[in-house]
Amino acid sequence: MASNSDSIYNVMFYIVHHPAEITFTSEYTNVVRMGIPDRIKVANPEIYFPDNKLLVNRFQEDFVAKNGNLLDFFFDYTEKKVPNYHEVWVSTAHLPSKQLYFLELSFE
Repeated sequence: MASNSDSIYNVMFYIVHHPAEITFTSEYTNVVRMGIPDRIKVANPEIYFPDNKLLVNRFQEDFVAKNGNLLDFFFDYTEKKVPNYHEVWVSTAHLPSKQLYFLELSFE
């Protein structure tokens, strides 16, 4: 499943270490949306960040269990206070006209 790839993990890791380069928005209480400059190297972007097309997947339970600290970093950008999520959905796309990769995490 694409959402459990090293590519997505590496983009998330990059965001944690370079948050000033990222545009964060939150329209819903349990969602964080990010715009990442597309100059950042991503492995297989045509698979994980398709041009002008949204790719949506749910992280597998073992990914959520192993990467709780990483996911909690993003959860802190939501309006929720207690990280009591059990599922995390990830949506990705490439927006060439804006020169951005789009990454959205929904905590359920």
